[in-house]
Amino acid sequence: MENKEIDKAIIEKIIRIKQKSGNKLVILTHHYQRKEIIDLGDHKGDSFGLSQRAATDKNAKYIIFCGVHFMAESAAILAKAHQTVQIPDMDAGCWMADMADAFLVERAWNEVAAIVGENRTTPLVYMNSDAYIKAHCGKNNGAVCTSSNAPKAFEWALGQREKIFFFPDEHLGRNTGNHLGIPEDEMILWDPEKPLGGNSESDIKKAKVLLWKGYCLVHTRFTINDIKTMRKNFPDAKIVVHPECTGEVVKASDAVGSTSFIVKYVSNAPKNSTIIIGTEINLVKRLVTGCPDKRILPLKDSLCPNMYKINLKNLLACLENIGKINIVTVDEKIKKYAVIALENMLNL
Repeated sequence: MENKEIDKAIIEKIIRIKQKSGNKLVILTHHYQRKEIIDLGDHKGDSFGLSQRAATDKNAKYIIFCGVHFMAESAAILAKAHQTVQIPDMDAGCWMADMADAFLVERAWNEVAAIVGENRTTPLVYMNSDAYIKAHCGKNNGAVCTSSNAPKAFEWALGQREKIFFFPDEHLGRNTGNHLGIPEDEMILWDPEKPLGGNSESDIKKAKVLLWKGYCLVHTRFTINDIKTMRKNFPDAKIVVHPECTGEVVKASDAVGSTSFIVKYVSNAPKNSTIIIGTEINLVKRLVTGCPDKRILPLKDSLCPNMYKINLKNLLACLENIGKINIVTVDEKIKKYAVIALENMLNL
């Protein structure tokens, strides 16, 4: 059989399983998934929207998360006792999440507390992190945030205490601080491989925001030269990028926002307009197909290989072994505190 025939047969099997399972099964698909996976999902969105969906769907007994592991882990943290969360490929990880090592985060947190005092810093963790880091934030009265609600989370955190320690994406953190008008010299980078993160005690005392040194390999591929080239070739185009991009790319763009923001931006753009998008290529390709009345171009072809690990074959395998394989679980002690951080986010 040719690949198209094989894919068609797999899709038909998946649809039959979905029909048989009814509302006991829900398939959540992240915006960066390939089109054939999105088409089979019950809900698509960014990590914030899918986290909300996982938290509110009381009927589903089985939640299949088509995304990367930290997303499925977050769903497992919020899941009810009768629910099982599965992911089609357990190896679909996240480089950025791995940059915030639990031991190094705890050490950094204690070092900052020793300099500025206890209870003067609010920890904020990006959704792109493992459960232990989320639990650290919950234990210390912090919250999780996404690229959708990072500004609200920053404002909330600074309303609690005078400083923020933000993990693990330095670019989302700095871009959010810039958006809120926090002075550049009050945001410092914390490099876990250097003593005191590469900062002096006076720098740490002065800082309003401490940014963990971490980044997304997909979004940091976009450069200021890419922007200049596109401006030259398409002078009438609007450029919209994700806030995980570097600060200089964000400042040179016309708009910045989460994946859901980008989808809305394209949808609301006038007919025949040209829009250049700086985010993961699967989303861009889908917007090209879905908006034929507009000219949509990628700022650069940037694929997330971990998102791409989810495919028709492993989704079917997951569904044929519902509740048996690739189950995502979280230790109860970690879950206890991670729930606090996630609920603080959802309450924003």
